[in-house]
Amino acid sequence: MLTIIPYHRMYAAQVSQLCHVAINAIDDSQYSEADRRAWSFAPRSDYHWHKRLTRTQTWLMVDEQPDAPTQCCAVINLETHFHRRGYIDSLYVAPQYQHQGVAKALLTVLENWALQAGIDCLSVDASKLSKPLFLAHGFKQRRRSYQEKNGQVIMGFLMYKSLNA
Repeated sequence: MLTIIPYHRMYAAQVSQLCHVAINAIDDSQYSEADRRAWSFAPRSDYHWHKRLTRTQTWLMVDEQPDAPTQCCAVINLETHFHRRGYIDSLYVAPQYQHQGVAKALLTVLENWALQAGIDCLSVDASKLSKPLFLAHGFKQRRRSYQEKNGQVIMGFLMYKSLNA
């Protein structure tokens, strides 16, 4: 059974592995092998992800099966600090859970929380892969964005959505 929960430290290692696997499973038509390796050549440390996710509002999608350990299958987090307030920092879904509404469900929870928290605008640097999801959720493309990672320039899209409409 898939359930959305707030982030908990016990999932840091699973989030680290999930993000690495999700990035490296992206099809060559979206991002090259060089792009993927620069983006994530190995899983980041549990400490890195725990520190990053506890500084933001974070939700996980977990798969709870009888007689099996609970598995984290997706993560989304939102910056809540003043200078980056409303910025969606990460959205990763394990390959075997993609195209099942997992990202949409997490994004809906995030948006509802942001509205309750009085955040009036969301923004994200969407990948080529996630851009259609954000467009379907009412985000508008502001411009292309470029991030340098380990010497490789990776293209994405700076997108935003007003929550005051």
